[in-house]
Amino acid sequence: MRIAVLVKQVPDTDLVKLDPETGTMIRENTGNIINPLDLHAIEAALRIKEFMSSETDIVAFSMGPPVAEVALREAIAMGVNDAYLISDRRFAGADTLATATVLSKALEEFGPFDLVLAGEKAVDGETGQVGPEVGAILDLPVLSYVAKIVEFTEKSIIIEREVEDGKEIWESRLPCLLTLTKEVNEPRLPTLNMKKKARRVKIKTLNCDSLKIDETTVGLKGSPTRVAKITTPKIARNAVIYEGKELEEGIWKVIELLKPYLEENHE
Repeated sequence: MRIAVLVKQVPDTDLVKLDPETGTMIRENTGNIINPLDLHAIEAALRIKEFMSSETDIVAFSMGPPVAEVALREAIAMGVNDAYLISDRRFAGADTLATATVLSKALEEFGPFDLVLAGEKAVDGETGQVGPEVGAILDLPVLSYVAKIVEFTEKSIIIEREVEDGKEIWESRLPCLLTLTKEVNEPRLPTLNMKKKARRVKIKTLNCDSLKIDETTVGLKGSPTRVAKITTPKIARNAVIYEGKELEEGIWKVIELLKPYLEENHE
């Protein structure tokens, strides 16, 4: 059995900045971490490997700048067997469709895979689109927002997914693609020995030429999505403080302010 895991390195969310001119994320000089939700996808792959009696191969793929190699080494330290970094300046500015196009090409090149796993979303873009788009391009069944893997065999999978009004149980044949929420498991911590091993592993690098991808379908050229404008919300608070002898007056002022909302909720 072969399992592919899609991994993304993201800026530390506290340090995220956007370029107001280009509408793209500024990734330089920011702390980078592996996308937290991708850790759950890696953990799910590892648990399936431990559950299956047959030999299971787990391969991680990440599209990003050379520094994204760090995220792949972390995946290897957790137990992933092999990893590919897909890195090329021509991929810069890619939206979710262009990213999914590149990842799909890599999966086709190094597949077939019985199962493709991805985090529910990346915490920098928050779109949750890349995983399902990869599934659509590869013509795979897609099960999103998976919170529990109920049953797994070599030919099928039963999962529980979260929806707005509760939970759904779905069964799918393999191969298929899952996007996983943080409820699905608790990612393990790499051991010291595995971290040492991950440092020694040579990460294979792929680019636009090695994957034989049409340049017009990647990067900004292949991205139909554009950020039209970036603005920073202005927070304006005109606080009025009542204290001492004015406290009762303040309470009545608050009541008057809340009345319209209370009346609206009672209609």
